Amino acid sequence: MQSVTFDEALDVIESLPIEDQANLIAILQKRLADRRRTEMATHIAQAKAEHQGGQVFRGSVEEAIAELNR
Repeated sequence: MQSVTFDEALDVIESLPIEDQANLIAILQKRLADRRRTEMATHIAQAKAEHQGGQVFRGSVEEAIAELNR
């Protein structure tokens, strides 16, 4: 696959008909939302594992600061 610079990609996109540009935007927005959703699910799974493993600190802000200063 040939590598394309960002500017070259923009030039190609600008040469597309407006409707195709709008479709491309919709596709990219959906893909970004899917990627963010996947990232969020990964973070949630990590947080659950840490919580179940007892690796989560619970307490007040003052207690958290005291724990960090130890």
